[in-house]
Amino acid sequence: MDCKTHKLYHVHGMDSRSYLDMYFSNKEDMAFAEDALKFPMAMFHYQFSTGQTEGTFLIDISLGSVIHHLYSASKFFKKIVLLRFQEKCIMEMNRWLHDRTGAYDWSHTSSAAAELEGTRDQLQEKEMRLRSSIMQILKCDFEQENITSPVLLPLADCIISACILEIISKNEDEYMKNLEKTIKLLKPGGQLLLIALLDETYWVAGAERFHCFKCNEEFVKNAFGKVGLVIDYYAVQRRRNVSDLADYKAILFIVGCKGE
Repeated sequence: MDCKTHKLYHVHGMDSRSYLDMYFSNKEDMAFAEDALKFPMAMFHYQFSTGQTEGTFLIDISLGSVIHHLYSASKFFKKIVLLRFQEKCIMEMNRWLHDRTGAYDWSHTSSAAAELEGTRDQLQEKEMRLRSSIMQILKCDFEQENITSPVLLPLADCIISACILEIISKNEDEYMKNLEKTIKLLKPGGQLLLIALLDETYWVAGAERFHCFKCNEEFVKNAFGKVGLVIDYYAVQRRRNVSDLADYKAILFIVGCKGE
């Protein structure tokens, strides 16, 4: 149950459409609605709507080609850059961004966003607002000193990282290095909003099983402190489903502020 027996997402790639169907679809038998859709969307809505996170420029570094966690951010951040590890995920996101034939249907999440905001009569506006906020989708590589090389991005007011650090890290040392590289893109005084899967060792996409670095709530909190992030808020939701597609025990939402 380690990276020697499971594939590495950022090295081997994955079937991005299958990943969306398994964890984020609107199918009645989709087991992960509470954990993968509702909890992250509610947490980001709370964080942004209460005015606790502000600015103009946001960077999102997340797993796969997901966009549903960004609806609330797009209401407050007019410039968003998405960083992804795989060309297939970037292609998938570009289909949705430019409303092309075959794009993934995220309408169930725009409905959820409208419900959170209390604007159910403005469903199409949610996706339009998010699309207009996204400036670029770039490939990133954490093996590089500048993870977006050759592009040099300005420092962000906010970074969102959803379910990615534990996926691309083989062990504790790599996790810390990857966390440090993430916050290098963050302004002093800026915030990192992170979603982490706790106590997970594997997850499935398509027919492939992928590695995940097993970490708990205490480890993530300590990691924030070691890199100089002051924790502003956190919440944990215990797993709400039964499925052998992934073995996580809980989901952590945590906000850390970078020192001035």
